[in-house]
Amino acid sequence: MSTHRPHLVLGMPRPGIALRSVKGVVLTLCCLVVLVPFLGVLATSIAPPKQVAAAGGFVLFPKGIDLSSYRAIFAGGVVTRSIVVSVLVTVVGTLVSVTCTALLAYVLARPKVFGYRPLMTTVLVAILFGPGIIPSYLVVKQLGLLDSYWALILPTAVSAFNVIVVRSFFMGIPPELIEAATIDGAGEFQVFRRIVIPLSKASLSVIGLFYAVGYWNAFFTALLYINDNAKWPLQLILRTYVVDQSALTGSALGSVTEAIPPQQSIQMAILVVSIVPILIVYPFLQRHFAKGVLTGAVKG
Repeated sequence: MSTHRPHLVLGMPRPGIALRSVKGVVLTLCCLVVLVPFLGVLATSIAPPKQVAAAGGFVLFPKGIDLSSYRAIFAGGVVTRSIVVSVLVTVVGTLVSVTCTALLAYVLARPKVFGYRPLMTTVLVAILFGPGIIPSYLVVKQLGLLDSYWALILPTAVSAFNVIVVRSFFMGIPPELIEAATIDGAGEFQVFRRIVIPLSKASLSVIGLFYAVGYWNAFFTALLYINDNAKWPLQLILRTYVVDQSALTGSALGSVTEAIPPQQSIQMAILVVSIVPILIVYPFLQRHFAKGVLTGAVKG
């Protein structure tokens, strides 16, 4: 039994203690650069109002926990409505996008299907050339989707890049399985639903995560197509009241019965609420992430 270590077999000498120490210090500093701002945002959102005012709007070590800023944004005002809108758009949009992407990718994974070449050409052209803001706005307007929730979903429902990734994964499925199902009398839709989809959970989970993050973080489509602030998603509220520094008044916060917290605390609370859902969902899909991306990238 060989006692050689992998790095010696490959001709790669073991890094010295000094080099490993430098790498550890650099990685630690990178982690701090990422974590300190996030911890500061979280701390500012839960710090007592007097401490936030005294610190100039940014607190890193709160002296106690005060949830008045969260009670304010969840009091039924514009922020609460925007959270509901974002959740609705993200859930419905992700389901629509994953379904349409999987169906189109399955068709493109069957080169013998009628119209394969022009359809494939259209998808490849869509990767290289975007439609532009003005043409997209005119199309949405002509379809009567302005100030509609569908305007936040349909213009970005299908990503050509995601279609190619899923198509590559579908083409890696053994054709013998599909042929056996066809011989047993299964139709195309039955093959797609009972064989292709169960074997593609890893790839579709990754694509679904990409779509969900895109819908949750999108604000530009709402800025273009939604004029009614009652239909604004959370990210547009975040841009309006955090990036543009617009003040949240009592009417915008709904039925707040206590004193309005400092604007910085409310802004940081909105920022935390916009980040937490992705942090909660991602760990459940992490085990599919590497498998889905790598398989879809190397096959086809």
